Amino acid sequence: METVRLGIVGLGNMGKAHLANIRAGKVPGMRVTAMCESVGTLPAQLEGEQPFTDVSAMIKSGHIDAILICTPHFSHTTIGIEALQNGLHVLVEKPISVHKADCERLIAAHTDKSKIFAAMFNMRTNACFKKVKDLIDSGELGEIRRVHWEVTNWFRTNYYYATGGWRGTWKGEGGGVLMNQCPHNLDLFQWMFGVPKTVRGFCQFGRFHEIEVEDNVTAVLQYENGTTATFITSTGEAPGINRLEISAEMGRLTVTDGSKIHFQRNRVPMSKFCMEAEAAFAMPESWHMEIPVADSGGQHVEILQNFANAILKGEKLLSPAEQGIHSVELANAILLSTWQDKAIELPMSAADYERILIEKGEKSTFEKTKVVAKASADDFAKSFR
Repeated sequence: METVRLGIVGLGNMGKAHLANIRAGKVPGMRVTAMCESVGTLPAQLEGEQPFTDVSAMIKSGHIDAILICTPHFSHTTIGIEALQNGLHVLVEKPISVHKADCERLIAAHTDKSKIFAAMFNMRTNACFKKVKDLIDSGELGEIRRVHWEVTNWFRTNYYYATGGWRGTWKGEGGGVLMNQCPHNLDLFQWMFGVPKTVRGFCQFGRFHEIEVEDNVTAVLQYENGTTATFITSTGEAPGINRLEISAEMGRLTVTDGSKIHFQRNRVPMSKFCMEAEAAFAMPESWHMEIPVADSGGQHVEILQNFANAILKGEKLLSPAEQGIHSVELANAILLSTWQDKAIELPMSAADYERILIEKGEKSTFEKTKVVAKASADDFAKSFR
């Protein structure tokens, strides 16, 4: 195989963005040979691109080697399983599934390991977060004591939620800011710091918008070694902020807007200084350092290229889909903790969460007073944070 023949299912904002990048030749070794949309209107096809309105027909058509899933969240599982069972390589948009039980079902369907199964966690290509992970993994920061990530620059208008009847509902979207905007942040969180032992969530539902799901979240996480963390997010704050703070033995690392790293580095580890200093109010000497970051990374295009290279050349995946279960479990645990008003231990019960979520969708009487038939032509790139 010299070229990956790709089928895209779901030609909404994200699907169209991926289509444009591949058509523009930004992903050597990959071309779109099929596209499927069962609800909206398909873009006009170029030569060699086959249109479909039934994803099963596209999967079994013989026109594609791989599929990119950009549909509403709940269908990621069913489409992904069918594609894997029919011998396709699969790249799924975030989140890989809405809840942990569906993640487990989807991952279990990946029995043929010769087929590449990846997730669109493009923020892993961000040079800033790659540098932070390197500083953690290399021991440069020493043991981490506390983490605080406030990511509230996901502001969305009520009009945004009105652009799709499925948005902001339990049955259609399966969650709010945790499930739609923050899978990238939660993925980075567990990628850099690992999976916590317990999660305590405090979610507010439809506080700022006409929706039934969470749009304002504060979560407290605790790790096995005693490290604590807070994660705060919202789609209802403007101006918002994206600020990650890591307090560690060797000082305090601050990441702003995913592009700037400031390190106030201790000359002596704080624990050593604490136990050895012979002064009541002394502080370890510290130096202020700006850590250079080369660029923002290849983002979506880099994940697409890595997916193609993994198929064609055996390149190691940047974001294996199997790892996508961790960010979903964190989101699920934060919501479950709020619903049950207690801390949730990880690994959590997938069955309990699935039961409650399905029940919420089936019993919901929520109706939007306004649904926009056609979204405005705002620059979709504005949505990326």
